[in-house]
Amino acid sequence: MIAGVSRSLLEPGWEWPIHGLRHRPEGRTCGWYIWTGELSEDPDFFVPLHLQHLVDRVPELRALLALAPGSRFLLAPDYKDVWTGKGLLDAGDT
Repeated sequence: MIAGVSRSLLEPGWEWPIHGLRHRPEGRTCGWYIWTGELSEDPDFFVPLHLQHLVDRVPELRALLALAPGSRFLLAPDYKDVWTGKGLLDAGDT
């Protein structure tokens, strides 16, 4: 399965926290959008990445990726917050 991941998370020396938002899966995508820094509406902000490569890069994400569509998280060292909401399923409601 493929997630949308910010280019900033793929760069060496990326910085915490990590944000995650899960929409409904479509096709080969799992619905996850995961980023660091400020969220951008730039069409090139997210790039596709297989979930296994994401977990290899950030093992702390493994359990969070099992969350259902409509979930969001904020993850940092020694901090984790998870919440859900039907409004999070709408693509424009990030």
